[in-house]
This record gives sequence, C-alpha cells and structure tokens, in this order.
Amino acid sequence: MIDKQTIIDHIPSAITGVSTTGLGPKKSGKVRDWFVKDNLRILVATDRISAFDKVLGSIPFRGAVLNKLSAFWFEQTRDIVQNHMIGIINPYIMLVSECKPLPVEVIVRGYITGVTDTSLWKKYSSGERVIYGIKFPNGLVKNQKLSKPVITPTTKAATGHDQPITADEIVSKKLVSPAIWKQIEKSALKLFERGSQIAQNGGLILADTKYEFGLDRKGKLVLIDEIHTPDSSRFWLKSTYKERFKKGEEVENYDKEIMRMWFKERGYSGDGKAPKMSSDIIVKVAQRYMEVYEMLTGEKFTIDLSYPPKKSINDTLSKLI
Repeated sequence: MIDKQTIIDHIPSAITGVSTTGLGPKKSGKVRDWFVKDNLRILVATDRISAFDKVLGSIPFRGAVLNKLSAFWFEQTRDIVQNHMIGIINPYIMLVSECKPLPVEVIVRGYITGVTDTSLWKKYSSGERVIYGIKFPNGLVKNQKLSKPVITPTTKAATGHDQPITADEIVSKKLVSPAIWKQIEKSALKLFERGSQIAQNGGLILADTKYEFGLDRKGKLVLIDEIHTPDSSRFWLKSTYKERFKKGEEVENYDKEIMRMWFKERGYSGDGKAPKMSSDIIVKVAQRYMEVYEMLTGEKFTIDLSYPPKKSINDTLSKLI
C-alpha cells in the first residue's frame, strides 16, 4: 500500500481526465474517459470519484486500483461468461472490445441493506414486500443475509437516475430478448457466487454488486464495464459482521461508503455545492481502495512512481495513434 505522505504529495497531480489527438472524439463517464478505434475501446480509468450521482473530486491512484482490480476479476471469471477485456497496457488503461451496451444494470444482492431509493432495505422498511417482482417475507432486518441472492435490475430513465424494473418488464418492453435475459440471470448469479467466495477468502463479504452486459458484433453476451470493485460493489468486513449484526449495529463497510459519510456529516447529500475534500479524507479513501485490492487479490498494490502517471498515460495513448 502506498504511504500517506506519497498520497498527499500526488493530490495535485491526480488524474482528472485525459486529452489527446489522433484517437478520435473522447467520451467520458463519471470515472472513465474512452476512445473508440478500429472496433476497440481504449478505457482510461481516471482518479475522479463520484457519489450522489456527481463527481466530487479526485483520489490519487484510484484509477489504477480500479483498472487493475477489474482486470483481476475479468481473469477470474472468464470461465463463467465472456468479457470485453483484451488487456491492460498501462496501470490506468485497459483495451477492450467494443460492444453494444444493454440498457439494463444488473444488481445482485445477497443481503438486504441500503438507504437509496433503489435499495432493498429502503423499500422493505417502508412496507413493500414485493420488490422488483420478488416476494420477501416479513421479519427481515437491515443487513440480514437473504436465503439466496436475488437479482434487482435497474434501467436509466430520462433523468439519468437508476429506475427499478422487473425481469418480466425487461422482456415485455423488449429491452433484452428472453434468451439473452435468461443467460444474463444465470451468468450474474454465478459471477456473484464466485465473487463471494474470493471475497470471503480475503476477509470480506460481498453484500451486493452491479454488473453491466453488452453484445459483441456476433450478438454474443459479454460482461463489460467493471466488476467487483469498491465502486460497483458493497463490501463488508467479514470478521466483525456477525457480532455487529447480532447487536443491531451497523456493519463495517469496506468500499467508498467512508467518503459518502464524510459528505453527509457535512450536510451534503447531492444538492447544492459540495464541500472540498480534505487531504485527510482523500488519504483514507485512497488507502481504503488499495486495502480492498490487496485483500481481494492477495497481492500488494504497487505502481511505478519514477514515471509520473499523467506522463505515462499520455505516452501510452500517443503510441496508439
């Protein structure tokens, strides 16, 4: 893990984005910038970090952690479903096959938790018992393990926010064909099982996660975006879960929840102007991401700092022109 002072020293040079000529138009999401060339997508994982549907700052080395961790998971799950990764050509850059994204996000949940409008616990605690087309029994409590993992899909509305949708609606609205949706369900549950096993081995619980899928040029199902990262997943510390749950205490989160809580403690939940992150919280978040990486992969997170990350990224991109 990179030490505190090195992280602080690199705050001014965190990767906020990339710009290059010769690779065509740049497109951007909340975290990644990308270019499309010759049926390839050049994905650059920046250090930008988001919460409450907004980019709230940058965390040094975070992009490299996400990139390397996704690569680890893509390799660990190739036997379950084809994925879009061709390979990593820079700690921050992954080459992937260009695919047509499907308009559905697939969330698999092994526990009932969450406070957002699309979360199981928020809906359940308000009295709902049929959620995402799935019937839940009475008597469940927050953070309880479900009898079996469930799939709770969402789709993007015109507002850009995730909207709950059922499996039947996905098929009836022809968002995904029945055959592909059946394959998605089977693949997602197997991915979650594999992810849970590896997380448990590393001392973590994979409470829930998001998968995104696309179709390749032949119409075959492909896992895309990222997989089992602290951005797309909710991780809990395994060693303290049972005792805390038994006492009715909140579980120990091992994802970017510490950043969300920092903003909430300062009265920010997405509306108005966000406070600027302190160097202290930046360091905590950076080290949390690295720690999760090391627990999941069993490898120490390293990056060559003799070659400034921004220069390294630009030099790698220039070779692709």
